Amino acid sequence: MSRISDAFKQKPIFMPYYPVGYPDLETSINVLEALAKNGADLIEVGFSFSDPLADGPVIQKATQVALERGVTTQKVIDAVAELRKRGVTIPLILMGYYNPMLAYGLENFVLAARTAGADGFIIPDLPPEESGELAAFLGDLPQICMLAPTTSGERMEKIARQARGFIYLVSVTGVTGSRTDLPNGIDELIQRVREHTDIPVCVGFGIGTPEQARAVGILADGVIVGSACVRAIGESPEPVKAAREFAKAFSESLSSRNKNQA
Repeated sequence: MSRISDAFKQKPIFMPYYPVGYPDLETSINVLEALAKNGADLIEVGFSFSDPLADGPVIQKATQVALERGVTTQKVIDAVAELRKRGVTIPLILMGYYNPMLAYGLENFVLAARTAGADGFIIPDLPPEESGELAAFLGDLPQICMLAPTTSGERMEKIARQARGFIYLVSVTGVTGSRTDLPNGIDELIQRVREHTDIPVCVGFGIGTPEQARAVGILADGVIVGSACVRAIGESPEPVKAAREFAKAFSESLSSRNKNQA
């Protein structure tokens, strides 16, 4: 997990999400490269599934387009390998649902992802209590744990104490998507999690502007931006240029760290 640990040496980090295959395979790889080289500290690399239960309409649409245009789990893994060949050195976390991993074969999936250069996994529909079969193959690759405002105190403590890499803290109930205002009580929620763990706490769901990112970055160790990133890039006639501008804007909003940007 050295790449993940290195990413958090300057906090808060900027962590965008973008799915491989949207609007097409080659463009998405170029977009991911642009995000990585213009301010992203860690990227959630999306692999698509036909029933994305945690995602809002923006990401649902993007992943559906990716599926319609022929993206597969193997192509996502190959995209990670291609990004490493292009000199991307930041952590790349595969973000998606459990069914495609099962269909690929858990052991083979983890081995292929590791070989390609992935640094871990975020699997919204695989709770830690049911992850034993996958955990047997992970080794030093973490399954990033997710916590939410509805997580009970007892369960939060159990999950946080076992977590590796970082905590993905869902800021609101519901699906992904940017909101007009940040949720009330986010500072108390972050503090509740920190009572049980020393690993970084990153906040996602609902962050749509650099100003919101800056506000969350004062409280958290990382800021996760999904729907706003996908929308801004997907709606642009020049997706790669949009990716560069998006990454720079959000990175600069967290620029108290004096990051070096490519």
